[in-house]
Amino acid sequence: MSQDPTTDDLELDIDELQTKLARVREEVGRRLVGQQRVLDDLLACVLADGNALLESNPGLAKTLTVRTLANVTDLDFSRVQNTPDLMPSDITGTEIIREGEGGSRDFVFEQGPIFANVVLADEINRATPKTQAALLEAMEEGQVTAAGETHALPDPFFVMATQNPIEQEGTYRLPEAQMDRFLLKILVDYPSLDEELAVVDRYTGRVDEAIPVEQVLSREELLDAQTLTREVPIADDIRERAVELVRETREADHIEYGASPRASMALVVTAKARALIEGRAYVSEDDIERMAKPVLRHRVVVDFRAERDGMTPDDAVDELL
Repeated sequence: MSQDPTTDDLELDIDELQTKLARVREEVGRRLVGQQRVLDDLLACVLADGNALLESNPGLAKTLTVRTLANVTDLDFSRVQNTPDLMPSDITGTEIIREGEGGSRDFVFEQGPIFANVVLADEINRATPKTQAALLEAMEEGQVTAAGETHALPDPFFVMATQNPIEQEGTYRLPEAQMDRFLLKILVDYPSLDEELAVVDRYTGRVDEAIPVEQVLSREELLDAQTLTREVPIADDIRERAVELVRETREADHIEYGASPRASMALVVTAKARALIEGRAYVSEDDIERMAKPVLRHRVVVDFRAERDGMTPDDAVDELL
């Protein structure tokens, strides 16, 4: 990964960034109807330089959303369809023999689909644990190791994974260690009646080509935006509330496993990102409350009694808030 620039080296300032973020939301909206909350969470994830897990039933435009966001931010996009027979090398790449001049043969590393800025790992829970583990190093370190050699991934790099919550046949549960690698878990809900009517109107008429969108942020500007995000000030009492909220997940009676300090960092940095998206240059208490569920819902496990009573991780976070 490249070294972060200092604030003085940045071509963007906060006002200009907020203007561009508003345009990003507008451009993605040319293809996407509704789902503004999902888009804002994905934007926060990108600004915070993290990975996202999107959970929903099929047909709710997860692929379209991620692909369009990549188009608008000038990022290379790659899609991996996970299946039980997918091998780790199918994702990371493998060494192949290539013939050179004079009949010589050399081993050459052939890059897999992981070598993109935005990798959509579709139905990640259909891949075997061995293949899921192949994503761990990439998600955490921004690199892959093959045949004893380490290969750096593009910068910036994001894994946007999807999973279906209701279909469990032929799936493999993601281990907690991998779930914690995701900065946010984003739930994608069904559209409202008006939104669904708009989708039908937009995509059932005569469509000669995909709806065009304009590139708003370059890769360099996006890297600057990630640096600016971490520069957003946060008051001591709001930072303390974020940390206390995470710590309370480890002490609540109805939570079997609480969140680690990684969740505290995720909550603060995504709150900073949300502040920028909302047009502010400071973090409010509302930012902490808004990002609490996406940050914590996949990092806490309610005990069997609470689960028996119908409590979800979101309910547990609500109670703590």
